[in-house]
Amino acid sequence: MTAAPNLLLRLVAESRAEAEARRAAMPVQHLERIAAALPPPRDFRGALRGDRLTVIAEMKARTPVMGRLSDDYSPGRLAGLYSAAGAAALSVLCQETSFGGRPEHLAEARAVSDLPVLRKDFTVDEHQVLEARAYGADAVLLIVAALEPSSRLRALLGLARELGMDVVVEVHDEAGLAAALNAGATLVGVNHRDLTTFQVDLSVTERLRPLVPPDVVYVAESGIHTAEDAFRMRRAGADAVLVGEALMRAADPAAKLRELSV
Repeated sequence: MTAAPNLLLRLVAESRAEAEARRAAMPVQHLERIAAALPPPRDFRGALRGDRLTVIAEMKARTPVMGRLSDDYSPGRLAGLYSAAGAAALSVLCQETSFGGRPEHLAEARAVSDLPVLRKDFTVDEHQVLEARAYGADAVLLIVAALEPSSRLRALLGLARELGMDVVVEVHDEAGLAAALNAGATLVGVNHRDLTTFQVDLSVTERLRPLVPPDVVYVAESGIHTAEDAFRMRRAGADAVLVGEALMRAADPAAKLRELSV
């Protein structure tokens, strides 16, 4: 597998630091009590399959590559807008240092929407998985390249499933896909952004989709901006697309979301 670049290493380090700080403020036992009192998680995986290409609508205030995406970032407002426009599920960026998010944004989105919600993060620690459930997430993202050795991926995947949550296992290439499937992933997210150059190449889905069993839900991530991009992903066999930047930058996010539901 391609070695993780400095940016990925930096984001993972930031995630670890944030997890440690939040663990000190909210111990695991407290999160477990909150999570146990919640209704069961919604069916994130099931929401992604349908007659049309479904859209996981993502919200994030900024990124380390693209900079600020919103001057008036409101997860609650966006969740309501995305839900009304026909999103199948929501994705909430929770990393604060580089993305301007925090786990509390999960609860803000959950308060105004019945859609399944994904905690989108550089998840590296059990505390983050428990925290996701406690704040109302129905699924978490696990990135193969950020979880080596593979035993870490298996451990976090197992914990999420114990809590009733779905897991999007994100990969970038054939080696990552093999690791995800070997770990038992039933929901794979293929990120078109190269980890070394950060260039986006939609042909990655066309290359990797034939390697994914038909019972595994396939999510195409990054670089989907137009209806043509969405049609291309649907033709390649994607079940869903995860879209963030195109929605956050759109003058009319609801119209853009409907455009991508092909």
